[in-house]
Amino acid sequence: MFPTLSFDRQSFDPSTLETMVLRAAGGLQRLGVEEGDTLALMSRNQPALLVAMLAARTLGAYFCAINWHFKAEEAGYILGDSGAKALIADRDLYARIAPGVPAAIDRAARLAILPEPSVVDAYRLDEAALELPPGCVAWEEWLPAQPRYVGPPRASRGFVPYTSGTTGRPKGVRRVPPPPADAARLATANAALLETVFGIRADSRCLIAAPLYHSAPSSYALFAAARGAWLRLEPRFDAEGLLAAIERHRVTHLYLVPTMMHRLLRLPGAVRAAHDLSSLRFVLTTGAPCPPQTKRAMIDWFGPVVHEAYAASELGWVTSIGPEDALVHPGSVGRPLLDASLRIVGDDGRECPPGTPGRIYARQPAYPDFAYINLPEARAQIERDGLVSVGDVGFVDADGWLHLCDRAADMVLSGGVNIYPAEIEAALASLPGVADSAVFGIPDDEYGESLIAVVERQPGATVDADAVRRHLSERLADYKVPRRVEFAEHLPREETGKIFKRRLREPYWAGRERRI
Repeated sequence: MFPTLSFDRQSFDPSTLETMVLRAAGGLQRLGVEEGDTLALMSRNQPALLVAMLAARTLGAYFCAINWHFKAEEAGYILGDSGAKALIADRDLYARIAPGVPAAIDRAARLAILPEPSVVDAYRLDEAALELPPGCVAWEEWLPAQPRYVGPPRASRGFVPYTSGTTGRPKGVRRVPPPPADAARLATANAALLETVFGIRADSRCLIAAPLYHSAPSSYALFAAARGAWLRLEPRFDAEGLLAAIERHRVTHLYLVPTMMHRLLRLPGAVRAAHDLSSLRFVLTTGAPCPPQTKRAMIDWFGPVVHEAYAASELGWVTSIGPEDALVHPGSVGRPLLDASLRIVGDDGRECPPGTPGRIYARQPAYPDFAYINLPEARAQIERDGLVSVGDVGFVDADGWLHLCDRAADMVLSGGVNIYPAEIEAALASLPGVADSAVFGIPDDEYGESLIAVVERQPGATVDADAVRRHLSERLADYKVPRRVEFAEHLPREETGKIFKRRLREPYWAGRERRI
């Protein structure tokens, strides 16, 4: 089943979209992408990106959507580690990462997209950025010439997100195909889970403006496609433009991250009141904890349609909470979904009583098992009695509702984007004059958290904040460059010699209920 896809002023009916997807699948198969292989994608939101994702699912291949802010070294690592057989990327993005593209990806399997006009306008791409990079095949010329895929139906393999905690290098999370005897049962359970989390049915009108390189937005879009729902894809988030699109297209289902909510709430009252949002039936927020006051303000504005869910790449969707329960249990991210298991474990290894924070361990049996690519030993480090923890700390109240309050690992969630300080600290280590550094998250009213780097200089060094930011911006995506850079004569250390990052972080979070 295929949806009607709306993008900018274009509309693709199910038959047209199906033809595009089957041609993409047939062409990728000719390039050597087979069942169980990985297709790499690096594109902004536009029809070609969704077509490529659906084509991978048709072939039974994994797809790895790379954050399009990444530079050559960051993208190159993921391309190599994932073992991608082919790469589809926007022309300007391919040109940026070309030095990092592994030779193993055959030249014929490097497809470059000419971005849609609305994407060009939204991101202010110039003519040079739209030229076909050397060694690439033009997607828009390649696709119509491909044969339709006519092979047997394949089991969907899904998204391969890259996540990490403290190693400085992200880990690829790949779902392991279930035994054939379990496949139908798991598929049914997963569909029921996603219908509960997303609320999407065949007659829904869905809109998504969040980037599809994140696992939650891509899951949302693909589930809408699987349901045959009407789907509107926006090239980027614009607060006032989103309200206009909801009214114009009579949108019923919407995906937002908390940062988007903050920006919507900042719009002048006259602008907010000018748009008819009465069509909305189900608004999902996830990707980062939503502050209770923000959710309450959105419910007051949108009505009792705002839902929240807690998930992780390794765990899948674990809990959810609807608007009525959110008002009774402010700050909660919900109760376990379907047959999910949830346990709060203290430092002593014992299960915590209600109201006592501890590390969150969970399992969602509606998903096949997972493995880390090329790191089989890493799974054992986060597993206990069949449950897995991604480092979040929280508590369950007396009624069984989960509340998040801290993160045991160093990961920073800024605007719904996972940022791993170890990667930034590793890049800083190569800057002359830096003896050591600590990067961590501090409160940010709009993004939830923003980055700060505290740097210890080598004796006699004169490195300053501008030099730090310049060095990082040459090596990492811009959103990984700390807004604030401070210097300390000596960084505090534990007895083991490890930087006592919690001591640095504590003053910034003092007096706040949540530490994430």
